[in-house]
Amino acid sequence: MIMNDLADRFFAAVSDGDETTLTELYAPDARIWHNDDGREQTVTENLRVLRWLSRTLDDLRYEDIRRHELPDGFAQQHVLRATLPGHGLLEVPASLFVRVAGGRITRIDEYVDSAATLPLRTPAAHPREH
Repeated sequence: MIMNDLADRFFAAVSDGDETTLTELYAPDARIWHNDDGREQTVTENLRVLRWLSRTLDDLRYEDIRRHELPDGFAQQHVLRATLPGHGLLEVPASLFVRVAGGRITRIDEYVDSAATLPLRTPAAHPREH
């Protein structure tokens, strides 16, 4: 149950662009890996990407969630849905394997459908000014 609470808080914070909560949930030395580029991000780098997503996408939400508790964290499959201005509905199937220690996220290995994220990598996908 504790893992579900942490996962719920994490995904709500991503959806809301809540960097304060995300910073609290990440261990300071956490690493975030993505299959589409094979690189690890630091917390600071990941927060920059999540900030960009929250400014770029409208109505960002996680749906079709299937979550499984693991001995050292949890795994989650979901579809990230949002509206990308100038494009329309964005649907990105993804799976995350999240390691947790001491109540904080220490590592995320994220697998996304890179074809589904293509609209985010086009020149038209840039943050709107607030």
